[in-house]
Amino acid sequence: MMKRNILFLLLGVFALLANAASPAEMKTMADSAYARADYETAVKLYSELAERNMTADVCYNLGCAYYRVDDIAHSVLWFERALKLNPSDKEVLFNLEMARAKTIDKIIPQHEFILFTYFHQLTNWFSLRTWTTIALLGFVLMLVCLLVFWASDSISVRKLTFSLAVILLLLTVLSNVCALKQKDFKHTHTSGIITAPAVTVKSTPADNGNELFVLHEGSKVEILDSSLKEWCEVSIEDGKVGWIPKKSFDLI
Repeated sequence: MMKRNILFLLLGVFALLANAASPAEMKTMADSAYARADYETAVKLYSELAERNMTADVCYNLGCAYYRVDDIAHSVLWFERALKLNPSDKEVLFNLEMARAKTIDKIIPQHEFILFTYFHQLTNWFSLRTWTTIALLGFVLMLVCLLVFWASDSISVRKLTFSLAVILLLLTVLSNVCALKQKDFKHTHTSGIITAPAVTVKSTPADNGNELFVLHEGSKVEILDSSLKEWCEVSIEDGKVGWIPKKSFDLI
């Protein structure tokens, strides 16, 4: 009992320090707690920091801290949030897969059209900022090629610059599409992670609805209808659909 009281007291002290500290100081405190394997304190501090400024780095660190305290559901949740903010981060994806491997439900995704899979992978090659930079640079170089095309009297130069302008136009369009896709993914919250130990998916939004299947903590759901106050219609990767209470999951 005394040890528990001391732990609560220390957490309270850290909370007071966190409220008074700047984000940079709070991150230093959280990193220090994580480094000395005080993961409970690290979770508390990273959570406070995420409330002030939710960055990909903070989300990733919080996911790692939750993983260390064996809270897999919240570990998956924060790794997913980190991936949403920075889809091109391979380290986040690797740790997310590690956390998913410890979840109970092993859901087999439906087959996706191969071109959609390739496009999704292409979109995540670079960050939103990088895709935007590529689009801008491609547009500028395309204009340069067109200027050279109009100014040159050489047939070979005109052919070369015209071909390059077409290629750069395609690159600019593709980069803009990828950037817009990432921006939409970042700002659209249509998926969540089950944080309740287990939830029974119902055929209707009511406690007496038919029981369809059970989802456990850490499973990902896509939100189809959230218009009701307490219930939400969701789907999972294998195509199953049903209703679950809103309190059973957290939005990514």
